[in-house]
Amino acid sequence: GHGIPEAMEQVLLNESKIPPRITILKPLSSAVAIGTGGPFGAEGPIIATGGALGSFLGQVLHITGQERKVLLAAGAAGGMTAIFGSPVAAVVLAVELLLFELRPRSLIPVALATVAAAGVRYATVGSGPVFPMPTVAEPGLGALSVYVLLGALMGLVSVGLTRIVYGIEDAFEKLPIHWMWWPAIGGVAVGVIGYFAPLTLGVGYSNITAIVSGHLAIGALAFLCVMKFLSWSIALGSGTSGGTLAPMFTIGGALGALAGFAVIALVPALGVDPRIAALVGMAAIFAGASRAL
Repeated sequence: GHGIPEAMEQVLLNESKIPPRITILKPLSSAVAIGTGGPFGAEGPIIATGGALGSFLGQVLHITGQERKVLLAAGAAGGMTAIFGSPVAAVVLAVELLLFELRPRSLIPVALATVAAAGVRYATVGSGPVFPMPTVAEPGLGALSVYVLLGALMGLVSVGLTRIVYGIEDAFEKLPIHWMWWPAIGGVAVGVIGYFAPLTLGVGYSNITAIVSGHLAIGALAFLCVMKFLSWSIALGSGTSGGTLAPMFTIGGALGALAGFAVIALVPALGVDPRIAALVGMAAIFAGASRAL
């Protein structure tokens, strides 16, 4: 599964108790899926693994359900920080998707966990941005208005995207074969699409960097957007273990950049920058799909 939704489900329905085996099996299955070309991000599995580790510690220590939830959220937020080097965003994401509260009893432990994870990342990987982009000019009122409308458009897209993924999941459940074979079918789709569109294979962080840096032409953006969506939605719907953040960033960023180019062609005086439009698309599609504003 996806990673984050499963962690949310355990918080809400199972007193934050995640089976200890997930701590080992989730990163293993995700590593195989992504390493063999699966169109996923590593962030969802890492968040799920960190959450499982925190939940496991909570079960070993025999603490309350609330304290176990804090440990789960701390592990998940630490995992996100380790991937993106974003300790502040990881805390906010944990508050919105896992903790459902903004209190010192949960906020301080999670913040400490993200700071520790950020320190390890900076020491081992470096402190540079995951998706570097060039300096852009400050947008004017006209451009800001376009970005607001783009955000609303991406909200509609995120709703459609979510429904399609769940529809594919339902379609797989109706297949007259054992569920163990579903990811294999998804893998065939990934391989066929990847043969014609190699950029869809793997995590694709370089694709995101190219999008927000303005290094992809209109045709390449459209092709990558469609092919990545097909590959990711079928693979995810088949039950393959992988993250949703990076694919949504790719799809949303490409759509945002395409919308930016369209506005430039129609009303160049508004001063819309396709690189900022790509960034808006990335943020808006994730906000709409996950409800993490």
